[in-house]
Amino acid sequence: MLDQAAHENFPVAPFFLPRAWRADLMAVYGFARLVDDIGDGDLAPGGGDAVLLGLDRAQYDDRPALLDALEADLHRCFGDRAPGPGHPLMRRLGPTVRRCGLTPEPFLDLIEANRQDQRISRYGTYDDLAAYCELSANPVGRLVLGITGTTSPERVRYSDAICTALQIVEHIQDVAEDLGRDRIYLPAEDMKHFGVTEADLAAPTGGASVRALIAFEAERALELLNEGTPLVGSVHGRLKVLLAGFVAGGRAALQAVATADHDVLPGPPKPTKLSLLREMRATLRREG
Repeated sequence: MLDQAAHENFPVAPFFLPRAWRADLMAVYGFARLVDDIGDGDLAPGGGDAVLLGLDRAQYDDRPALLDALEADLHRCFGDRAPGPGHPLMRRLGPTVRRCGLTPEPFLDLIEANRQDQRISRYGTYDDLAAYCELSANPVGRLVLGITGTTSPERVRYSDAICTALQIVEHIQDVAEDLGRDRIYLPAEDMKHFGVTEADLAAPTGGASVRALIAFEAERALELLNEGTPLVGSVHGRLKVLLAGFVAGGRAALQAVATADHDVLPGPPKPTKLSLLREMRATLRREG
């Protein structure tokens, strides 16, 4: 699971960060990947993760039971009773939780987001989608602030805007993949406004109405990125570079979508390293 970190829009724990931060960020990333893999049914075959979480091997595809077991293992990370967590990724998380003084709430929200994925596969309004992002994305930014000791109410607001934006960007990139899982993260009210049907999203390429819808959602994500970008200027040193990288990753991904003429149905448009570096420089100049 941890080797997937290199394939995100921006590296999760780049080399220039202090070693302790890298270890803590990777511990949180490991948890986030585990909960997402459970929610998406992407665990390795064989039921090994189920056993590590205290379930029968036969429950390897029982997502609600796995999420419940993961929540129980999470609580063991915050307790001092034996036995401790059973899953290796959870055992790795324990020292990070204690060292950084993290609370259970962001982790519980990530689990709840994946429970919601088992119940809800369509979102009627943008507000509905934003409420889902509050569970599925915003906790990650709050954990980054907690690990780096930079939490403040203002920074949390900026971070939430960035994280919601990055989640929307991911939804834009992955329309076809999400539909293959019978999920649509484009608000139904927006689809109706642009005259887009589910059948249109299942086509090999996007027609004019689909591309107009994607352009609209991309603009919404860009506005959120702009709203949250002052977070970069509120910190210093290597953390500034890390946060600029997250913003730049979102901007570069949106640029890749625009370069593809907002046709995301053949596959997710991906930013180039050069475009990412350009956006990094631009973000640091604006917020330096």
